[in-house]
Amino acid sequence: MRRQLASSTESFPIAGGFTISRGTKTEARVVTCRITAGGRTGQGECVPYPRYGESVESVLAEIAAATAEIESGASREELRGIMKAGAARSAVDCALWDLEAKLSGEPVWSRINAAEPEALTTAYTISLGEPEAMAAQTSRHADRALLKVKVGTADDASRIRAVRSAAPNARIILDANEGWTAETLAYHLAVCAEAGIDLIEQPLPAGKDEALREIARIVPVCADESVHLASDLAALTDRYDAINIKLDKAGGLTEALDLRAEAARLGLKVMVGCMVGSSLAMAPAVLLAQGADFVDLDGPLLLARDREPALRYEASLVFPPSAKLWG
Repeated sequence: MRRQLASSTESFPIAGGFTISRGTKTEARVVTCRITAGGRTGQGECVPYPRYGESVESVLAEIAAATAEIESGASREELRGIMKAGAARSAVDCALWDLEAKLSGEPVWSRINAAEPEALTTAYTISLGEPEAMAAQTSRHADRALLKVKVGTADDASRIRAVRSAAPNARIILDANEGWTAETLAYHLAVCAEAGIDLIEQPLPAGKDEALREIARIVPVCADESVHLASDLAALTDRYDAINIKLDKAGGLTEALDLRAEAARLGLKVMVGCMVGSSLAMAPAVLLAQGADFVDLDGPLLLARDREPALRYEASLVFPPSAKLWG
């Protein structure tokens, strides 16, 4: 069946800005891919990420370079040989999943999970800032079940303690975004243990994380920037206890499912995370996250406006997507 592919850029303002150790964003610039065949259209969204050398322009160029093969009927498996892992392939891969569901009438969840999807408890992200500002931000969300706190400075002890004081009952994930060093690692791990932190995400730079092999990980450590593909995992088990699967890193739901399966085989815990994007980017991730140990799919909650139809969020819960949105 002949297909027609179209891609476009969209911008969603972020409410109040979003700060991590690498800087601050005020908008989410996304690329949306739409593939039409048989009178039906599937769509997927990705967020180009400069950390991986991506931009809106580079993602559009990657999609354009693969358009002829996609329109002539390349499968999702064949797509992995046509496009490299990353945001561009993720948008196309997710659009193909959505198109297949719309053409067949069979929802995506029934093909990837054993049971109908349920609402999941998602983390809510606290941006990096001075300890007092982070405590104030946390206090506004202290009733949430799970928080994800951005850190990554030379001395995060005061930030960790301030956040914990502001949310004494919440489970907390810390995300250092590669901002710690081997020299500060033991100190920060001890502070995290004292504060009852559940998980620490990517404390050291990818490729410079040997110290994690040698230190007692008294708080579980999760790989993010260090893991993209299922083939990465075997080499990480001596340094990490969990992995963060993001569709835009993996290059789509197809590879992400392999990551989930390989993590289970190796005994690694799984977080399903996201970039800051709209509900369209989160929708396939909600299905992937069924049964995950940690879920971080709050992207739309950080936006000043979302697309319609949107995912349903209630308190700490995110609900599976409607067929009108995706899948």
